[in-house]
Amino acid sequence: MASQQTSQTGLRNHDFGAERFGFEDLASIAWNETASELMERAVRRGEGALTAHGALCVATGQHTGRSASDKFVLRSPDNEDKVWWDNNKPLGQDAFDRLHADMVDHARGMDLCAQDLYGGADPDHRIAVRVFTEYAWHALFIRHMLIRPERDALSSFVPQMTIVDLPGFRADPVRHGCRSETVIACDFERGIVLIGGTSYAGEMKKSVFTALNYALPEKGVMPMHCSANVADDGRSALFFGLSGTGKTTLSADPVRTLIGDDEHGWGADGIFNFEGGCYAKTIRLSREAEPQIFAATERFATVLENVVLDSDTRLPDFDDGSLTENARAAYPIDAIANASTTGRAGHPAAVVMLTCDAFGVMPPIARLDASQAMYHFLSGYTAKVAGTEKGVTEPQATFSTCFGAPFMPRHPSVYGNLLRRLIAEHGVQCWLVNTGWTGGAYGEGERMPIAATRALLAAALDGDLASAPMRRDAVFGFDVPEAIAGVDPAILDPRATWSDTAAYDRQAAKLARMFNDNFDQYVSHVDAPVRDAAPGLKAAAE
Repeated sequence: MASQQTSQTGLRNHDFGAERFGFEDLASIAWNETASELMERAVRRGEGALTAHGALCVATGQHTGRSASDKFVLRSPDNEDKVWWDNNKPLGQDAFDRLHADMVDHARGMDLCAQDLYGGADPDHRIAVRVFTEYAWHALFIRHMLIRPERDALSSFVPQMTIVDLPGFRADPVRHGCRSETVIACDFERGIVLIGGTSYAGEMKKSVFTALNYALPEKGVMPMHCSANVADDGRSALFFGLSGTGKTTLSADPVRTLIGDDEHGWGADGIFNFEGGCYAKTIRLSREAEPQIFAATERFATVLENVVLDSDTRLPDFDDGSLTENARAAYPIDAIANASTTGRAGHPAAVVMLTCDAFGVMPPIARLDASQAMYHFLSGYTAKVAGTEKGVTEPQATFSTCFGAPFMPRHPSVYGNLLRRLIAEHGVQCWLVNTGWTGGAYGEGERMPIAATRALLAAALDGDLASAPMRRDAVFGFDVPEAIAGVDPAILDPRATWSDTAAYDRQAAKLARMFNDNFDQYVSHVDAPVRDAAPGLKAAAE
């Protein structure tokens, strides 16, 4: 059968087209369309509905979040000793090649969108990413999320990484070596990511993050799942934290410039954003609590993912979680008024690790030395509360190493040692901030007052806590401020906030054991100062 001529429109590198990836007989490719063009295309195809304010509301169907159990990494002699295989599912070369060929064949006769973008705001460390998508709204999403080159750079753009995103493709577990009809397969050496069987757009974004997490440590650059902001005097800060700890909320400070809300690198010249946009949760979003994010949902071409839309008013109902609790908005970072125009800043003056401690035993803020910071970074602790998931009836400790285990191709000790070295080299102050409960565990105590958290955080970032009087926590071993201007001193000592101090001691000992049990997997990979940063079980028992 003769090959058909593919219709191609838009700015592109004519010397490095889709045929370089193996595509043949496509009906058309729309190259590097703008947000307005992609909005028109998505609505014309019936992929989503316009809101009253001109955002695009879409549904992702079966998958309303990442499908971590369907993500695979090509195993090869080149990466055999580099990848953390305990955390990454291997895929053989033959299976990957069959998947690659079958997805290219599946695309015959399709109308694809292609976007040429960058992952990383630092030109020395960024990765050139080409994304082929079946859906126009997926092209719009990834255009928001990554960094958009100047238009005149597109004619010479050469990708270092190619993502093929075909939600309509169904994988065959027997033929392709995967688990189900859904697959996310990554080849780090050749720079290929194949995504099929899922309409959840976040898989594309996290694939770029995973690739950078693999490549950057060999260059001495620390990839991080964190938000970042910077003060007018150039003092920047990093905020690590799992979902629900306040990472996005606390980094969105009106008196500081937002560098980014999710993924960053830290290299010889300072920190830099990996992305060009924000992917914010919208469940129970309100104009009063999150004015900047709420305003972004009313921006033209923002993508509202799995948000329920009123059919009459075309207004989103952010309180309706019937589709998912993971409803989100994707928009360019310039939708935030005080966002950085460069995505870069100098070396951080502070590293903040956020935890939502539902056990009620962590202090609202504590100072960490470099080894303690590495310990808590490798632990990645927060807690789920009753009612958040089926079967959760009391607080449950959650440990996600490096505050992002699903995206870490290398062993956690690689990232932990790199972070500790950078902290020591640049004299960075490190803080552990508890945004969870005080005066008792969840169900008995109260949520840490947000005003107190903001006041403590401001004092830490301004340097005021550096000279504050500290006490050594008997269980966790870190330093805790004894008094801070404008903050009720009663909440600084969590044991004193409990009416039953014996119950506090039992709860603290329980959490200390959880920390130690979780850290057993890393003991052989860290040195004595990091091992010594573990909570003291003897002190907790006493």
